[in-house]
Amino acid sequence: MINKLNSISLRASYAAIAFLSAPKAFAQDLFGPVPDIGGISATDTASIRQGILDILDVILSFMALIAVIVVVIAGIRLVVSQGEEQEKDKAKKTIFYAVIGLIIILLAQAIIGFIQDLGEVAGGG
Repeated sequence: MINKLNSISLRASYAAIAFLSAPKAFAQDLFGPVPDIGGISATDTASIRQGILDILDVILSFMALIAVIVVVIAGIRLVVSQGEEQEKDKAKKTIFYAVIGLIIILLAQAIIGFIQDLGEVAGGG
């Protein structure tokens, strides 16, 4: 039974790969003309570049928010530790590493801003 299931899944995989690797012209012959659904053109590198930079900016902003939340939680742990040295040390280390992470995130955002400025200068707009 398992051999039969493996055989069927292998054949289905082959069929999926065959359909996915079919050239566009073959699909056009089979299904008719491919409609234009909009989006970005593969040759429009400025839009692709800007899209990637926007996504990176959103991700880094989210990471910075998380780093600030970690600092706040570690600060609360530091206050609640009630003088226990081990808990205070853990909270201090957490704050230290979160601040270092926040600095790295801010540097990455500065690099992305620099790349965006270079793209605007090179693109003329």
